[in-house]
Amino acid sequence: MELARGDRRAARTGRLNVAAVSSVFTIGYVAEMLGQDEDLLWSIADNMAPEDGRLRVIDRNDDDDGASTIAFSPFGIECLQELLADRINHGSAETSH
Repeated sequence: MELARGDRRAARTGRLNVAAVSSVFTIGYVAEMLGQDEDLLWSIADNMAPEDGRLRVIDRNDDDDGASTIAFSPFGIECLQELLADRINHGSAETSH
């Protein structure tokens, strides 16, 4: 593995230079894109971690709780699709018995 040239901070810490996520997609947008129920995706996403490309996006709100939603990086959408396929396949296996 080679460290990125010119990135002194990465070289100093021994970390690789990895492209940062530049955009994320809200769970509502992903539900429309995949043609899936948003509540189903929420239940699947609850088991995902930031390392899986799932992020919580917090927005300000007039109440004390604040408003938040879940968003996914492109990698997160791939992970979500895999978990969704597993859920669908597992669910259809249960109903076929």
